[in-house]
Order: sequence, then C-alpha cells, then structure tokens
Amino acid sequence: MAQGSVKVPDDSDFSRFRVQCESQEGWINKYSKSGMEVWIDLPPSASAHHDRSQNQVKIHKIRCRMAMKDVSAATMYDVLHDEEYRRKWDTNVIESFDIARITVNADVGYYSWRCPKPLKNRDVVTLRSWRVKDDEYMIINYSVKHPKYPPRKDLVRAISILTGFLVKPTGPNSCTFTYLCQADPRGSLPKWFVNKASQYLAPQVLKKMHRAGQCYVEWKQSNSPNKKPWLHPEQSAPLPFLSLSALDIQRTESLENVDESGVREERESDGEEEKKEHN
Repeated sequence: MAQGSVKVPDDSDFSRFRVQCESQEGWINKYSKSGMEVWIDLPPSASAHHDRSQNQVKIHKIRCRMAMKDVSAATMYDVLHDEEYRRKWDTNVIESFDIARITVNADVGYYSWRCPKPLKNRDVVTLRSWRVKDDEYMIINYSVKHPKYPPRKDLVRAISILTGFLVKPTGPNSCTFTYLCQADPRGSLPKWFVNKASQYLAPQVLKKMHRAGQCYVEWKQSNSPNKKPWLHPEQSAPLPFLSLSALDIQRTESLENVDESGVREERESDGEEEKKEHN
C-alpha cells in the first residue's frame, strides 16, 4: 500500500481498499458454494509470461467473501481483534502479538503461521489500522521493517502489500464478511498450492472464522467480557508508543527469494482431511 515512507492509513486508503473488496473487474472466480465465494487476480506479467513447464504461479491477490446469516458484523469485528480468542480458533498461528502502538487505531504487530507441508512456514511484521464508520468495519495492514524483529532463519518473511477485512451488516444478526490479501509470499510457489489455496484452504478458513463468530459471544462472557481495547483504547495493554520514523517499508529486494516451485504436495490422509473439515 505505502510506496514511500511509512504512514498511518487515511480515508483515501480505506476507500481504495473498499473498492477492491467490492469491484468485479480483473477478478477470476475460483469457488462459489453455499454463500461463499473466492476470487484470485494474477498480475498481468504472471498470466502472460507464465511458463507451465516450470509450474510456477504466484497469487498476488486473493479475495474471499461469505454471507454470515447468524453472526452480527460487530461480533465478527470483535473476533478479528481479540488476540486471546484467536489463539483458540486459529490453528495455523505459530505466534501473534502486538509490538507497539502508533495511534489509538493503529499498531505494529508480528504474526507467523503454518503453511501446508512441505512448504516453509511464513511470518510477517505489519502496520495495522482499523476503522468503524457508518456500521462498516474495516481492518487493513501492510508490511514494515522493525529493527528489533528482523527476518528469522527458520521462517520465510512474507510481505503484505495490502491485506484486510471488510465487514458489513445485512441485518441485526447477519453480515457479509470479506477478506482480501495482496501479498508477496517471497518465492515461486507450486501450481498445486495456488489451486489448493483458492479451492480448499480459503473456504476452510472462512468456515472456521464463521464458527469462531458463532461461538464468540458465549466464550467472551467467561473471558474478560468487558475488555475490548479495540473499541475502548483506555483498556489497551501498556504497549510502548512508536514513532513512524523508527519504521521502514518492507521491500522485496531486501529479502531472500525462496524457490518452492518444485515442491510436491504432501497428501494428508482422509481422516486428517475429515477432521479439519469438522474442526
């Protein structure tokens, strides 16, 4: 998102993100079932110059949307913010924590996650900002460099160009939930992963988030029910405030390029697939 120096997203940035979430131009529908849709958008260079013999494709953009008929927009917004709850439902997370606060609605954080075997696991450091306006909930982030959190040898440092969520109410207890990710995973990914990400992994993640939303209200009643620092900044943990001048834009040329295009998919057993389907 940011091309020059690091900045906190403003109205124009959130507006452009909303347009990408709702636009149909340039998107290829890869999945549509039971109120859930997944699109991908390959960069022109990848689609025009893709060498099928090399089996290399990068997903530069993926967009997922789900109509949630039994979870409110406000609840899904809480689910996205609640780090304690995330550790309960997000089985892909390795580590996730806030590093520093920039403003009352912007911070810097670290997140690492498991990738499908045998691909290497990834991590990212991002500047995240959030906004609630006219019953519309948005969270967006992009990658930054923090001097105390350099790339690790055991993980591949990915780059979020623009990643975020748009949640819009369709009723008092229903919403549309949109996730958009424009990222550089740092490396040439195999074709099987592109297909699996759009046709299996993304739908599974949406289903898991939907179940997280269905269970959140009951869980929250027993876990600090009045603590929601994303809505009440005075409740925030004592994070240090950080000047934007301490951060840089994370650029691709400064990171190792990992070629995983030849990696073959490790098939999971039917039992493991079924277990994931129902978790």
